[in-house]
Parts: sequence; structure tokens; C-alpha cells
Amino acid sequence: MSSVATIKRKVIPPHLEVKGGHQLSGVLKVSGAKNSSLVLMAAALLTKETLLIKNVPKLTDIEVLSEILLNLGAKLTKRNNSIEINSRCIHNAELPYQLVHSLRASFFCIGPLLARLGEAKIPLPGGCNIGARPVDEHINGLKALGAEVVINNEVVSAQVSTKNKRLHGANITLKYPSVGATETILMASCLAMGKTTISNAAREPEIQDLAKMLNSMGAKVSGAGTQRITIKGVKTLRGTSHSVIPDRIEAGTFLIASAITRSPLIVGPLVPNHLSAVILKLQECGCSISHHGNHYLKIIPREISGVDITTSPFPGFPTDLQAPFMSLMATAKGSSKIKEKVFEKRMQHVNELIKMGACISLEQNTAHIKGVKELIGSNVKGGDLRSSAAIILACISAKGNSIFTGLDHLDRGYEKLEEKLSNAGSIISRKFDQKTSQISFSNKKFTEDNIDTQKNAA
Repeated sequence: MSSVATIKRKVIPPHLEVKGGHQLSGVLKVSGAKNSSLVLMAAALLTKETLLIKNVPKLTDIEVLSEILLNLGAKLTKRNNSIEINSRCIHNAELPYQLVHSLRASFFCIGPLLARLGEAKIPLPGGCNIGARPVDEHINGLKALGAEVVINNEVVSAQVSTKNKRLHGANITLKYPSVGATETILMASCLAMGKTTISNAAREPEIQDLAKMLNSMGAKVSGAGTQRITIKGVKTLRGTSHSVIPDRIEAGTFLIASAITRSPLIVGPLVPNHLSAVILKLQECGCSISHHGNHYLKIIPREISGVDITTSPFPGFPTDLQAPFMSLMATAKGSSKIKEKVFEKRMQHVNELIKMGACISLEQNTAHIKGVKELIGSNVKGGDLRSSAAIILACISAKGNSIFTGLDHLDRGYEKLEEKLSNAGSIISRKFDQKTSQISFSNKKFTEDNIDTQKNAA
């Protein structure tokens, strides 16, 4: 006798479907730097004139910061990969919690708002859950510049109480070369009275890009890219046009994509000096890398062997490429060791890689990896932006099919990643919400398509 039908429905969120194991070829094109674009957009608050920022990637983080700037009263016009921002009529010094909570870079607005309006009120920021990223260094720097800062109920309130509401120059030494703190203090001090020095400053290319744009706006910044930055405050800044540097993290991800799929590729545009530590490790593990015209590199992987890395601030090996490099090491010959020294919760990709057959053991923030012959396709999920990229690299190189969920993380930092990989030869496509059903009837299971067949047969 037939049993009663049991219906189980499962909703699959937007995801990527990947058929792994395919060679790549051709060119992987690198977009503008996400981390640079965000801080450059915040810097638009420093001037009443129009700022044109070109080569801006289309990412969800860019959209969120655009909404924040609009909320403050700025006007934005977007054309392709360019954004025109006019902050003449900013009327609001308070950022909305919901938008700030999803984007750590929103905290960059505090420096420009203080410098321009003499006040700012910003909830503590969110972003990827990769460990403690305190804003103490930002706040201590702003206090040194003369701001009064209070944190109450997870909201940072800052104001300048002097009559002219201008910050004043100061000598500031950072306890740690924080990129965010360096950028916040750099922007705030451009309109301060007198001279500011930032010692133990971060040296990342994104800071050099910010200083270059600020100088074209009339600021007086010197030493960006070194451990000591000097800023001579000016009364006003003007508008300018600026093109964002190539995204070194995306470029590094693409170089690793070549290595993990054992596929010769051309990657660019990029600035090789921005990737010196990554290029060195790729060469050390078995890749030939050479210049290919202006701003492009040609990479030819050979047998990949295990190498050790330790993350550190620029010019060291970037923490943002630790996860993608671990995917590569999971397929390398021999053993390797990866030590994360920047963020304490940046190993969220390890369990997903193990699902795919990787041999990895964790000892606090150090991963011990024994390379396997091949990874196996699986249903996997990204827990943060860079772990998502690592898992996708594993998927495109793996034997068999994979389903990747976690696009909300991926879309924060990679512009049209699946389209770029697909154009280079990967079989990868984006799928949206799907409902799948299983029906148990007379001890048999039917997919939803089979149900329709049964109905038609009846």
C-alpha cells in the first residue's frame, strides 16, 4: 500500500555553481582598488568642490559608502567606473547605524567630518568578522589633534570645541602601523592648523594613493609610503580628478588562480612593487613570473612546492592574500606553514578546505598544511571576503562540481569575479534563489522535475 507523500522543501540562496578542473588562459583584468576607493570617497567630504574619482570598482561596499555620503548631504553622479562627488552642502555629521554597521570603512568619514564641520557622530563600525580591529589608534590620533571624543552606547561622538572649530597639528606616534588610523589622521590633519607628523605610519600603497589625491587637492603631504608622514595644514582643499590604483589584492588573487589551476595567464593592470612579497613567494613555490608590457605580468606555473609564509603589514606578505595562498598550498607538493599575525580570526576558510579534501591542521593562528594531489568539489560557504576568494580558487581547481554560498561577502570586494574567471576558461556561473523539493512516495524519491513527469504520465 502506498505511503503518504512527504514533501521537503529547501531554499538555496544565491550561489555560484562551479565545475572544477578546467585550465585557464588569456588575461585576467584587475579592477581599481576597493580599499583605496573607499577612503578616497570619504576624502571628498574635505572639500566644497567636485571630486571625480575614476577606476572605481562596482562593489556592494562602494554602494554602501555612496548611501552614507548621500545621507550626509553629498551629491553623487556615477558613470561606468567613475564617481563624481560634491560635498558642498553636507548638512549632517551623524552617520546612520544600519549602514555603518555593515561597512568598517565608514569610519573613515570621522576625520573629514571633524576637519570640515568640527563635529562627527559615528557608530562603531562593522565589516568582516575576522577579529579585533579596534579604533583606539584613530581616536587617540584625533584627540592629539584637539578633538574631544566620547564613546557611549557603541557610538563615537567627536567635536572640536575651539572658536574656529579647527583641529591643530600634533606629533603622533602609532603603537601599530594601522592603515585605517594612518588614513584617518592624514585626512583630518590636512585642514588642521600647523604641522602634523605621523610616526610608525602604515606604508601601504592605498595610503600613497590617498596622499597623491590629497596633494592634487592642494594638501601638503610628504613621506607617504614611509614610516613618517608629514602634513602641513591648509585652510581649504579644492576639487580634482584622480584615478584609483589597481587592486593589488585582486591582482594577487588572480596570480594565485593561475598557480592553483596550473595555467599560464596574463594578469593586470597592476603595480609589481605593490605585490613584491607575493611575487617572491609564488616564484619560490614554482612559478615563473615576468613583465608583459606595461603594468601586466605573465605567470607560468610549474610544479608547485610547499613554502612557508607569515603575514605582516606592507611591504610584507598581505593578510588579505593569506587565505587564497593557503588554497594553493593545499595542492602543493610537500608541506607548508602559514602564520597569521595581523588578525586573530582569519582562518575561517580552513574547515571549508578540509571539506574539499585538504590536509590542514590548526595550532592557534598557524596552519600546518600537507599538500594533496587534488581537491574534491563540495558544497562550501565563505565566512568573510578573503576566505570566500580562497574557497572559490579551491573550487575552480578541484575535481568535480562545487556549490559556493556566501556571495554577500564576495561581492564586497571582487568586481564580477565569476564573469572574469569564466572569460578565462572556468566553468562558473551565478544562480539565484532556487527551491528544490524531494518527495518520498512508496519508498521512492523524486526531484521536482520528476514530479511533473509523473503528473503528465497520469
